[in-house]
Amino acid sequence: MPDSVLRLADIDGTAIESLLAHYSLSLVRVADGETIPGSYWGEDEAGIIGHTVYVRNDTPVHSLLHEAGHLIVLPPERRAETHTDATDSVSEEDAVCYLQIVLGGTLPDVGRGRVMSDMDAWGYTFRLGSARAWFEQDADNARDWLIERGLLTSGGEPV
Repeated sequence: MPDSVLRLADIDGTAIESLLAHYSLSLVRVADGETIPGSYWGEDEAGIIGHTVYVRNDTPVHSLLHEAGHLIVLPPERRAETHTDATDSVSEEDAVCYLQIVLGGTLPDVGRGRVMSDMDAWGYTFRLGSARAWFEQDADNARDWLIERGLLTSGGEPV
């Protein structure tokens, strides 16, 4: 992973904690160098177990937002059962990618643009070649999925 992606240590963590609390999620910080519980990708990537997102200071912000997004889109009964791997659903995965961008836009010192560029640097792949192109031109289905479930307003803002 490129060193240039925005990491948790680079931002004010209280905004992330408040964001997660809004969705009844908690954030647990793991000591530097320790294994992150529930991390699908390993290394410095965020992990999820139940209603908790696990991170280290070197966890990329986009990873934290993505994994939190997986928990946010789940109904409470599925959340409680989630450990490491949240879904096999393509439409749900698309919705999570969309949501992580939108949520990044609500955080000071992050923003939608930074989340999208970090997604590209990490290696997310989209039909149109970049997260921004996908988000702006090809993500209607993901946005609609989130709106239908009451997670975004009709204007595309987080609820």
